[in-house]
Amino acid sequence: MTTPLGDMTLALVMPAHNERAHIRGVIGSVPSWVDRIAVVDDGSTDGTADVVAGLHDERVRLIRHERNRGVGAAMRTGYRAVLEEGWDLIGKIDADGQMCTRELTRLVRPLVLGVADYTKGNRFYFSKAAASMPRQRGFGNTVLSFLTKASSGYWHVYDPQCGFTVVSATFLRLLDLDDLPDDYFFENAMLIKLNGLNARVVDVPTTTRYGQEVSGVSIRRVAATFPPRLVLAGARRFWRKHLVTDFGAVGMLTLGGDALSLFGVAFGSYHWWKSVTTGHAATTGTVMVAVLPLVVGFQMLVQAFSMSVLSSPGGKETADYVRRLIREGEFEDAMEDGARHSSGSGPPSEDVA
Repeated sequence: MTTPLGDMTLALVMPAHNERAHIRGVIGSVPSWVDRIAVVDDGSTDGTADVVAGLHDERVRLIRHERNRGVGAAMRTGYRAVLEEGWDLIGKIDADGQMCTRELTRLVRPLVLGVADYTKGNRFYFSKAAASMPRQRGFGNTVLSFLTKASSGYWHVYDPQCGFTVVSATFLRLLDLDDLPDDYFFENAMLIKLNGLNARVVDVPTTTRYGQEVSGVSIRRVAATFPPRLVLAGARRFWRKHLVTDFGAVGMLTLGGDALSLFGVAFGSYHWWKSVTTGHAATTGTVMVAVLPLVVGFQMLVQAFSMSVLSSPGGKETADYVRRLIREGEFEDAMEDGARHSSGSGPPSEDVA
């Protein structure tokens, strides 16, 4: 049997909550070279677990949560289960049929080649495929993508909410799984944690399919809670990576730029207010003492930002890999699929009643 894994092994974790209509078709479409499919039934009430239990696929392992705990909690359970079994690579795929399982080869390949430690899908690379995404979700994903870039340090990564991923078991073991959130912030938190380990993340173009499935994501809740969580998590990542474990140029320039900028603003504001209240204009020397630190500090912050963008772990590998896929004609079928998906065909589903 031809397999893209070489001498490596792969386990898929599939979180599922009320996916009775889709999960049989999704599991049936998983390539035969996948060694394990760990389905985590997250408190489903529609008989999802019964459908999975009735499948005749020895690769499938069913794990159940008695109550719905969230996709992050389901992934933590699944990750722990497959790590104990000793697989080399561990993927994640949703049970709603939005992801094309045949594209799993595309995500696995960079890890097998040794150029990535974590791969994730990018549903926005193909404009025709992305057009099928509901407009509100598309806009929200764009905003979250930028905030996650800044928070995680992966400036070359887009579409952080895409749950089509593969990670090296070696790096997954280094993560504190208990520190990952229960909800949909799980995907963003994974990137932030991986950046602290300098894991190379390769952003892989994938297609997607939207049909009649109902998203469990509350746009209002995400808009209200994700930005402050990203700011806090990003600050912690920056502190640990650039000030604690490696006090390098980015950390030095950021601290110096902040200090000089704050001094310039404070000094200038004080003397501006003093000149307004007293009626005496500030001297040229006073103005220069305020302006010069502000200008130098701003330049230092720009330089720190530029260095952070250029050092995004996996950025070069992503560019090289995507160019390689284009040369090999990998995306010709994907563009045709994207056109079909945007024209209205939904994910595979079946009546299991």
